[in-house]
Amino acid sequence: MKPWIERLRDLEEVLALSDPRPAISAYHDMPYAIFHYDPEEEFLFRKELDLLSTRLRNKGKRVTRVSLAHLLDQAMQSPVSWTDLIEGEKSVGLPEAIETVSEILASHRPLPDLVGAAMPEDADPLQDVVFLWRTGALFPCYRTFALLEQMKGKVIAPTILCYPGTLDGPAGLKFLGVLEADHNYRPKIF
Repeated sequence: MKPWIERLRDLEEVLALSDPRPAISAYHDMPYAIFHYDPEEEFLFRKELDLLSTRLRNKGKRVTRVSLAHLLDQAMQSPVSWTDLIEGEKSVGLPEAIETVSEILASHRPLPDLVGAAMPEDADPLQDVVFLWRTGALFPCYRTFALLEQMKGKVIAPTILCYPGTLDGPAGLKFLGVLEADHNYRPKIF
């Protein structure tokens, strides 16, 4: 596999196409793909994502970046605040705190709903490109596989999930290189 910086250039060529959807996904109701990179390269990746966003804008694309860290923080504004969670962890332990955050993102403030609300309202699949980034903030509370599956049929614009992790086989990804690999990703992995 090519180094991530070269794969990012390949992805740029695809996203610059007049209609990148067929090149990022074989599924008409899943116009998204995953771009994986070494978690240790997070800050360099962020810099390169800034540059890529600028280059795509210069080519006439409208780029939206959705921070999953920001959406996690939004979700934690209710029913449980970060302060409540930290205090609760002291008394019930880390596994229960992780389960609380997982439950909030799955049921109380569903992450797919928050992502959907952050998407461009008037999305044009020929002009818009969306990057879901700061994905590592979800560790270890939420697996991105669940997010992608629940977004099926709801995404219009070409969307790239920026994934800090390692490839495990042709379609397996290990979140942050730590968790057991999910091998059932249907989106294309760059």
